[in-house]
Amino acid sequence: MNLKNHVQLIGNLGTNPIVKEFENGKKVARFSIATNDVYKTNDTYTRNTQWHTIVCWDKVAEIAERCLSTGCEVVIDGSITNRSYNDKDGKKQIITEIIANSVLCRRINSNTKTTTQRA
Repeated sequence: MNLKNHVQLIGNLGTNPIVKEFENGKKVARFSIATNDVYKTNDTYTRNTQWHTIVCWDKVAEIAERCLSTGCEVVIDGSITNRSYNDKDGKKQIITEIIANSVLCRRINSNTKTTTQRA
């Protein structure tokens, strides 16, 4: 485990994963999760929501495709990466993503029991 670039997030899926399969059989899944922080200033509580783009490859992508759906709570373990590209106007755009090494899906089923699925 690389402790210099390690992140763990717990949040809720914003949309179902978008999965792409390449000609060589590799899969990539992309989705976003929302994390919430609550802090108090004087007597007022404020909720701060952050959105994170998650990228999963291969077996983790397969689990994401099979098990994740909008709104479910997930635990993501991975690393942060940045990439850049030039947009149509030639302006450099920088994207920050979380590359997931594992995904733990927590959902409450109709019997009010928590189920988990880990990749």
